[in-house]
Amino acid sequence: MSDHLPPPAPPRSALTLRLWLASFAFVFNSVAAVLALRADLTWLAVLLGVLAVVSVVDLGRVIQRKRRGEPG
Repeated sequence: MSDHLPPPAPPRSALTLRLWLASFAFVFNSVAAVLALRADLTWLAVLLGVLAVVSVVDLGRVIQRKRRGEPG
């Protein structure tokens, strides 16, 4: 006996979710970096600043991919 299952749907990119998560990461890390600086936690502020820059780079890549017309 053979199962007659429909073919699976093609995988879709989750670019919109990634866009929202990168945006949240940028805002959160930027605010947290400022608060860490005000609390004299320089090492933490630098780390959070680096994470904010990484999230901006990710935002740029996601926007570029969405403009090319990739699904998601």
